[in-house]
Amino acid sequence: MDFRSIPRDPHAFQQPVTAEDIQRIGRRAFGSTARVTSAVELGGGMYNTTYRITLGGETEPVILRVAPSPERQFASEHELMRNEYASVPYLATVGDLMPRVLFADWSQEIAGRDWMVQSHLNGVPAPDRLGAYSRDLWPGFFAQLGEIAARVHAVRGPHFGPVAGPGHPTWGAAVVASLTAIADDVSRLGLDAADLRKVADIAGDHREALNEITEPCLLTGDLWTVNTMLDPHSPEPVITGVLDLDRTLFGDPDADWTIRMATAKEDERTAFWDTYGPRHLSPAATWRGLVYEARHVGAIRLERHRLHNTDGVRDTYQLVAAVLAQLT
Repeated sequence: MDFRSIPRDPHAFQQPVTAEDIQRIGRRAFGSTARVTSAVELGGGMYNTTYRITLGGETEPVILRVAPSPERQFASEHELMRNEYASVPYLATVGDLMPRVLFADWSQEIAGRDWMVQSHLNGVPAPDRLGAYSRDLWPGFFAQLGEIAARVHAVRGPHFGPVAGPGHPTWGAAVVASLTAIADDVSRLGLDAADLRKVADIAGDHREALNEITEPCLLTGDLWTVNTMLDPHSPEPVITGVLDLDRTLFGDPDADWTIRMATAKEDERTAFWDTYGPRHLSPAATWRGLVYEARHVGAIRLERHRLHNTDGVRDTYQLVAAVLAQLT
């Protein structure tokens, strides 16, 4: 087998599996006679370990994604791969853009980790292709993102919180639980989580503003440029695929990472709203947006720590302080 892994520090968060593990995965997913002839680890993602694999007798590759071992996962990011798997029926509205799940295994009998095999999406990652286009064509890309987000946000769920659970009866309870889980993870790392706990307390004290959200809408959790594929031959940016939606949850669309990114700058991304639709921000919605920003920054703090980005971790404290200055 042609086996290629990305060289990584032994202490890095992402860790490879062995060639033997991949052969065992191939046999479990495709039958006892299956043989993997090629397994190439792909970069770009920062959470799961991903391989493009080819099986003997097959011309089309498939994608193998292997979750981090359970002890490496933050409580606030518990079993994200299982959450993505549970989200597939709800994401049917964008099913034409998403990879198909071919096999999933939560037994952890192979490598002690969850894994999933998906169909291979054609195209090239948007971060590798978008910059090749003239910037006057970029609004078309962001308009497509707006249309995709609108389709997802139109889906309703049975509870508030992560798609796979735990579910909450109100949006306020889900937000406070999420903030608390992130703060607990930060504390377990030996970092100061007092700022995030203060936001959680404020959110709890004013949960009536959060509970104005009564419909649990499906949120992508992580959709932006890095999660899209583009047609490599089109004269203008055309989204051909959407992937890695493992942070899906039910709640307020304004709490989605996609909305945060769409509002981050006044540039080509303003075309997002042409297809998504206008926002009507009440004082309560503006207040909720501050709570959501603290939640996003808390998750960023965890990710930057995972990537050993000390300066980036430090910067998050200034960002949360700015939020608290407006909340209090």
